[in-house]
Parts: sequence; C-alpha cells; structure tokens
Amino acid sequence: MKNKFIILISSLVFALFSSTSAKSESITLGWAAWDPANALVELSKGFTAETGIDVNFEFVPWPNFADRMLNELNNQGKTFDLLIGDSQWIGGGAVYGHYVKLNDFFDQEGISMDDFSDATVYAYSTWPKGTPNYYALPAMGDALAWAYRKDWFDRPELQSEFKTKHGYDLGVPKTWDELYDMCTFFQGREIDGQIRYGAAINTERGSEGITMGVTAAMYAWGMEYDNPDKPYEMEGYFNAPHVVEAVEFYKKMYEDCTPPGHSDAYMGANLDAYKSETVAFQMNWYAFWPGVSKEDSDGRETGFFANPCQETCAATLGGQGLSVVSYSDKKDLALEYMKWFAKPDVQAKWWSLGGYSCHKDVLGASDFVDSAVYAQGFLDSMGIVKDFWQEPTFVELMLPMQEHIHDYVVNGKPAITWVIERQCVKTDKNSGIVNDANDWAIDTMNNPKYPLEVLLRVITVSIETNKIVNSLPPLDID
Repeated sequence: MKNKFIILISSLVFALFSSTSAKSESITLGWAAWDPANALVELSKGFTAETGIDVNFEFVPWPNFADRMLNELNNQGKTFDLLIGDSQWIGGGAVYGHYVKLNDFFDQEGISMDDFSDATVYAYSTWPKGTPNYYALPAMGDALAWAYRKDWFDRPELQSEFKTKHGYDLGVPKTWDELYDMCTFFQGREIDGQIRYGAAINTERGSEGITMGVTAAMYAWGMEYDNPDKPYEMEGYFNAPHVVEAVEFYKKMYEDCTPPGHSDAYMGANLDAYKSETVAFQMNWYAFWPGVSKEDSDGRETGFFANPCQETCAATLGGQGLSVVSYSDKKDLALEYMKWFAKPDVQAKWWSLGGYSCHKDVLGASDFVDSAVYAQGFLDSMGIVKDFWQEPTFVELMLPMQEHIHDYVVNGKPAITWVIERQCVKTDKNSGIVNDANDWAIDTMNNPKYPLEVLLRVITVSIETNKIVNSLPPLDID
C-alpha cells in the first residue's frame, strides 16, 4: 500500500510538472489591432497544431501602437517574444539592440532573403538599409494606395458627362492630375439622393497620417529625401521646386476634394467616409482592402489601384517585419515560429486569409493576379515603393514634418470656411441621423441665430486681427 501511495504521489508530481511545462511552451506576439491581426490569429493555429507551442497575442490600437511597443523595447521589457514592428523601427531595433540579428539563424535554417520581394527586404529587414544585415523577416507587405466606387464610375450618364467635360474616360486615374479631375467631378454631386464628395485623404496630425499622405504626392513628383550619392544632403532634393509643387497639389486636393470637416483623418476616418458612401475615393493602406472588398454589398462595387504617377511612378511604403525581441526568455521558441512562418505554403495561406505575403513564390504564382481584386494593384505598388523611415531618428524627423505639413495643408484654410463646413446639414446613410447645427443651436444654445452669430464673430475677429497687424510699426532688424 505504501508503494502504491508513493507511485500515486509521484504520478501527481509528474503530472503537475508536465502541466506546468506544457503551459510554458508558449510565446507572445505583439502587433497592431487591425484586420490583418485577425488573419494572423487564424494562421497561427497551424503553428500550434504542428509544434504544440501556443501563440498568445497582444494587439494594440493604432493610436497607441508605437508608444506601447517602443516603450516596451526601450525599457527592455519581456512581454513580447515576437514583434511585428513598423518598417521605420528597424533601424532603432538594430542600433539599440532591441531585435535579434537573424543572419546566423537564416543560414542555419536555409531561409534566403532572395525568396522575398526586394523592396520588402530592403525596408523591413535590413540595417544599415540595403546591407546584408537582417533583423526581421518580411511579414506584411503594404503600400499607400486607393479604392474607388467602381459602380458609380460605370454609370453611363456619369461617364458621358465626364467625357464631355474632360475629353477622356472616367476610370482609374493614371496621374494625379486625372485624380484631381475625377475627385472634383464628384465633389458636392448628388447621387441616389445623397451629396457625395471627392476623396478621403490623409490629414491626421497626431501620429503619421498627413506625412504618409503628402509623401504619396511628393514621391510621384520625383522627390528624394536626400542626394542618392551623398546621404543626408537634402538641398535641391527634399526642398526642390517640384516638391513644392507636389505639396501645393496636395493642399489643393484637400481644399477642393474632401468632405466637410476632414481635417484630422487617417486610416479609420478614411474608411468610415468610404463605407458611409460619402466619397468616391479613399486613400489608405492595402491592409484594409480585404475588409473593404468583403463588405461590398447593396450595389457597392469597389475598385483598387496603385498610387497614380505624375513626373514618375512611386508609392509611399508601409508594412512590417517580424522580429525576435532580444530581451525575450523564449527566443528559441520565437525563432521556431519565424522558421514556420517563412515556409512557402504558410505564406500562401497567409495571403489567402487576408495577410500580405512578401514571398516571391506567392507573388509570382500564375494565379496570383486573379486571386483578389486588389492583387494587381498590390504588385504594381510593391514595384514602385519608396521610403526612408528605417532611420533610428525617424521620430525626430517625422514629428516636425507632421506639424509643418499639417499647418500648411490643413490650417491654411480660412476660418470662415471652417465655420461654414461645420454648419452643413449632413445625414448619415446607415443610421439616418441628421447632423444639423441649427437643431443644436435651438436645443442646446436656445438661440436659433447662433450659427450666424458664430460666423459674424469669426469675421469680426479676422477683420480686427488684420487691423492690429497692419497698425504695428515695422521691425527694425539689421
């Protein structure tokens, strides 16, 4: 009986130890909370089935994504074993020791960077950029592109009217000039009883939105951040006349083509404007196109295309690489996941689920272009992407650009225009809710004249400000 008891106790101890050991066979992956993250959860079930290693996820909303992840890295935190980090983090991840250098691992496992799209290897994996020093595996190809209301474009009466006015067909714009023509064609137009507008473009100030948007124009006009032959020499490249023209054009797009109040918009706001059938075009990342395509219904048909050309063909790069966090206690398990993720069959499934594979076997497959309505656009975009955001000092570069570009493009609009836009009566098609400033004035302010009085006050302030400025004595500056 004593022996049986000892055996029983030993079995329980072994079971407890085994259970604890099994639970430890898990890794945590951090990424942004967006549609592709759901696809990754589904994909990773295959890894667990093959290896027995559980994958836990922590997805952070985009407004907090960079702060959350970069704070974790800077504090040498152990929360994450794997991180799908933005392309602009790769420089800092390498220089500050946040990411594991992967060269030896790739050689050991036979993982070749030649198997992945050249642009994504350059942008997502290497530091210094373009060198054979790898700190990430290309995980999520992405670029800034466009979606449009193909069902509106296909209407014969609109086609005829546009052709008569502009002399060419209403369709996918080949240049930014054509994009502007088409956006202004829809601006303020009534379609099916609702007022529509031209385009939802990036204007957000807080994180990276307007920078990512305006560079789509700047690149198309031929902008280079620096002299290709002399790094960090920017004179005549970043501040060249054709770059100024691109910024002016983007400002014109904002002023003439956007819906009222579209002054601080990025990914979510652009999606909302499009899904509510407010705009004919939206600027956004390829990552959102699977969701947009799936939601086409009630006659809505979406078309997708790469960033239009102008002086040249180029697109703003997005996307992320998969990195192993150097502070992790489970780097061996994290590397096991990376090895699995790099397999061509896994990459093919990743694409089928809504992720954007960067593997050449997937992108070069004979049926790839027909596999999704946005597949051709994605291929076109990845062939023309441009970026510099791998710099470790990208935050210091981006924040002033955000501020100055926003001040010029958005805040350059007269105050009177802002007030008028906010007094426009708008009806949400889905909810039927009417946004009417007059109702608010009556119900809240108890003053039906309030909108007019606001406008008059703004005019008064503008006039008096000009009087004050004009009355100031000239500055005596040597």
